[in-house]
Amino acid sequence: MKSHSRVAIVTGANYGIGAAVAQSLAHDGVSVLCTYLRVDDLVDPGIPEAYRINRRRSANEVVERILAAGGKAIAVEADLSDPNVPRQLFDTAEAQLGPVDILVNNATGWVQDTFVPREHDRFGRRLAPVTAQTWEQQFRVDAMAPALLIAEFARRHRARSAAWGRIVGLSSGGDMGFPEEVSYGAAKAAQVNYTMSAALELAGLGITANVVIPPVTDTGWVTDEVRDGVATSSTLFHIAAPDQVADVIAYLASEAAWLITGNVITLR
Repeated sequence: MKSHSRVAIVTGANYGIGAAVAQSLAHDGVSVLCTYLRVDDLVDPGIPEAYRINRRRSANEVVERILAAGGKAIAVEADLSDPNVPRQLFDTAEAQLGPVDILVNNATGWVQDTFVPREHDRFGRRLAPVTAQTWEQQFRVDAMAPALLIAEFARRHRARSAAWGRIVGLSSGGDMGFPEEVSYGAAKAAQVNYTMSAALELAGLGITANVVIPPVTDTGWVTDEVRDGVATSSTLFHIAAPDQVADVIAYLASEAAWLITGNVITLR
């Protein structure tokens, strides 16, 4: 375990990729604020119970693992749909860990909605029609929160005349959108745009900004139907473990990645 010379905020850090990123950064000597929101999803026959259990977890278990390994971390439950939360998270991080150098926008307000009315997608998961409610749920967490977190990061970075910083966002979908998860895909596209703008606008402050598009990652939601879909796909190559994705994100947040910025990196 290295000395604690950097501080990170990782959103959605209670399970899956976010939890793995928090632990990977901590292993590299980064002090981590793990923010999360417990969600009690409706029962869905197309989604394993293990995923619903993961979504209800707190980040306390992640923090305990980091502390047991000699790292430094705190857990903060917060609703990113509240525009006051980004400032509060930075205040807490600064008070308990120090100024924030690394921001990982991992959290998602995941909702499956579609323009074509039907009850289930090709994997048997429940679908909802696009409504103002599905749009707002998705965009507040996946677009507004990352934008405000980046803005807060940049403001405080300038105020303390810092010269080193890392922003990593996570996205899904592509140029053709995200059929059957249309608001999710659109909100993630907005986050990509914000992050690319940050790469250009904040480069002079020593901040890099990149987006990672993970492959299908087994955070508890992958079923046999999903595995079969990946196996027959011409664009999806692997089902990844959260730790594998976290390794890439931790590298982008490291000293070694100082020339990597303004990229959307698709993992396959």
